[in-house]
Amino acid sequence: MTAVSQSVLAQDKDWWRGAVIYQIYPRSYQDSNGDGIGDLKGITARLPHIAKLGADAIWISPFFTSPMKDFGYDVSNYVDVDPMFGSLSDFDGLIAEAHRLGIKVMIDLVISHTSDQHAWFIESRSSRINPKSDWYVWSDAKPDGTPPNNWLSIFGGSAWQWDPTRMQYYMHNFLTSQPDLNLHNPQVQDAVLDAVRFWLKRGVDGFRLDTINFYFHDKELRDNPALAPERRNAATAPAVNPYNFQEHIYDKNRPENLEFLKRFRAVLDEFPAIAAVGEVGDSQRGLEIVGEYTSGGDKMQMCYAFEFLAPDVLTAERVGEVQKAFAAAAAEGWACWAFSNHDVVRHVSRWGADVVDRIAYAKMLAAILLTQRGSVCIYQGEELGLTEADIAFEDLQDPYGIQFWPEFKGRDGCRTPMVWDAQATQAGFSSAEKTWLPIPVEHVLNAVSVQEGNPDSVLEQYRRFLAFRKQHEAFAKGDIAFQPADGSILAYTRSLGNETLLCVFNMSAVESDAVMPQGDWQELSGHGFASSVENQKIRLPAWGAYFARHG
Repeated sequence: MTAVSQSVLAQDKDWWRGAVIYQIYPRSYQDSNGDGIGDLKGITARLPHIAKLGADAIWISPFFTSPMKDFGYDVSNYVDVDPMFGSLSDFDGLIAEAHRLGIKVMIDLVISHTSDQHAWFIESRSSRINPKSDWYVWSDAKPDGTPPNNWLSIFGGSAWQWDPTRMQYYMHNFLTSQPDLNLHNPQVQDAVLDAVRFWLKRGVDGFRLDTINFYFHDKELRDNPALAPERRNAATAPAVNPYNFQEHIYDKNRPENLEFLKRFRAVLDEFPAIAAVGEVGDSQRGLEIVGEYTSGGDKMQMCYAFEFLAPDVLTAERVGEVQKAFAAAAAEGWACWAFSNHDVVRHVSRWGADVVDRIAYAKMLAAILLTQRGSVCIYQGEELGLTEADIAFEDLQDPYGIQFWPEFKGRDGCRTPMVWDAQATQAGFSSAEKTWLPIPVEHVLNAVSVQEGNPDSVLEQYRRFLAFRKQHEAFAKGDIAFQPADGSILAYTRSLGNETLLCVFNMSAVESDAVMPQGDWQELSGHGFASSVENQKIRLPAWGAYFARHG
């Protein structure tokens, strides 16, 4: 990329709209020092893979200083790199190389809570009268000694933990070692916004905001009401978790968050071309909250909800329902869609357990994701069609899985190391004798080295389709209009200016026909799918797709 085009890229404030963002889980991407754990230098070495894939940006899951009780999502220092991953100098090198390759860098910011090893919490818990005594959510016990209300932790049990020094409970939405910050306190807001500026000054292009709707709690600590059984949804927490039994209106999703998000956006706007995507962890009000947080142009540029991360099998009807629901809830907003990430079962397994031709299935799903209205997140290994790994109990690392085993096996199955070279030690991920999570044999058989250069592979299809997507701006920024779902046939148009693109998918394992819409359609090529048209009918092979242009 030339210096001129890099400059244009850097100044495009709208770069995030329709961007393809590649998520990296740093523990599992590339180990550069042979300790069995991925690191920042490893990511830097593999950036050419991402550039060749055609992604616009990367999102790196947390690499900050942490005791790693929740693998980096328990931060003990917001402005430094954990030695496990390297140093600030290594991060600067990563930024420089990514920008040289034309790749934006977004980092995962966790500000709803910290680690209990953070200096702020150590001071806060030391007494009730210290300068940071109100930096976390503390409360006296009820007269009978029980917690102040019925709030539950996503990781199981009460959201309150007794502290014998202060003789009070502190709130934790996640692990007991992850106390919640009290963002009602302006000093806490100032402190986390200072951390935001620290990373912006180092050259990051944006943030992924973890659990963005958990930032504020109800000051009155009112009990959450019960949720009717028919409204319970396992998308926010595993079905075995009683967290799903409550309507979470007081422990998260509070209206005060909107003013804080405006403050956050104002900091972003101090720098050129910065964007943020918020994770809305709520299966009950997800799209409604996305609408609130992305409206008005003064809060988040985009958010993603859990609709496409849920276990419900993806169908033609489901795709249309989600997009229409988003349009109704967030008319001004912008979504960022993902089918997989570091917290859910990989989508090829989650939806395709009974699918025989997983390769064709993975290709079709990629094309659906990459033609939705909104930005897109691709999770590492997704471009290889990787399935969920089956991790033995003795190899589990995730406290969530250990807590609910065997009904819920945790998140380790989607976090196993990336597979680069089928002939190399640990599939090219590490020279260590043992990696932090085992590498499944079936993944090694789908390594980058196996798929690269094979035109029929999932990897080459991702590369091909991302290039195809870039040729038509309507895919990134255009409107979407659905035709009525017809069994397994999913059809919609993407329109921008004078160009309208037709997208038709056969979401079944048998050959099917779709009706060609009226109009002067010109079939498009270069996308990697083969279909035929005869007598106004599109003949689609199993898991096939068809694309045409009008205008």
